[in-house]
Amino acid sequence: MPELPEVEVVRRGLANHLTGATLHNVEITHPRTGRRYPGGSIALAAALEGATVTTIDRRGKYLWCVLQTLSDTPQALLIHLGMSGQLIMDEQETLPRPHCRMYASIGAGRSISFVDQRTFGYLTLDELVHDVHADRWVPSLARHIAPDLLEDCFNAEAAARELRKHRVPIKTALLNQEIVSGIGNIYADEALWAAQIHGARFASGLSYTQLTRILTEAQSVMRKALAVGGTSFDSLYVNTAGEPGYFARSLHAYGKAGTPCDRCGTPLTSVVIGGRSHTFCPHCQKPPARTRKNSPHVPHESDPHRLQVLCLVNDSPI
Repeated sequence: MPELPEVEVVRRGLANHLTGATLHNVEITHPRTGRRYPGGSIALAAALEGATVTTIDRRGKYLWCVLQTLSDTPQALLIHLGMSGQLIMDEQETLPRPHCRMYASIGAGRSISFVDQRTFGYLTLDELVHDVHADRWVPSLARHIAPDLLEDCFNAEAAARELRKHRVPIKTALLNQEIVSGIGNIYADEALWAAQIHGARFASGLSYTQLTRILTEAQSVMRKALAVGGTSFDSLYVNTAGEPGYFARSLHAYGKAGTPCDRCGTPLTSVVIGGRSHTFCPHCQKPPARTRKNSPHVPHESDPHRLQVLCLVNDSPI
């Protein structure tokens, strides 16, 4: 799933080409694409016809275009890319691309397409509400999520205090969009590797200094990813020009189980935490005591992750 850097790359591309454009000949061709809008995809296409894009914004994994519609009331076209959503700008009006779910002409022979092979993404119209904490307007459907790490209002110390309230593994807490938004599996693993913290350690048991370091490292790795267009592993994530990002070449942890740690040379390993994979260095990121060999806090036999955690962390059969 595209995470914060990838969504920001798309936002920048849209801002360059879509700001000030008016949508015409809008077609939404798949019922799931407009599933969040009352009346579905057909009604959403009709509501978008003739709307003018004034600004493009984002928070976390949510992206939205502020629209001036015929009603004179600004609304947000809220876009969630899901697992495979792409927003592609074409300089010429062309035939719809494969897996195109929304198509619109934007004038001067140009068009925009929402391409979504797996159809987890969606579009909907939403009202804008004022976020008093961030002093900005956001769609009501995105009001529940916390500021992301690249927002001007983001406060690492405040986010660290919020993280410390949660007695869950830090990897799980980082993926909770109501605590801090925009972090997914990729950048959580990269931030934890950089901070030298194991993802199974409870957020409530980490110091404010450790938590702040994790968040600071997450900001750093996201800015580096943003500079090279985000992370692409396949053709499902591309920017608005259809080009992939190149940060996968710079990853230190995510998807690299079995390869030497770039810091110490120890082979990286992987465990499942809260149903999500976590790749880490067993030397640089010491597992908590309850997962180490000969620990009295051995997971119960009914724990579905017991075999995987013990085998991978202890590197020995049960």
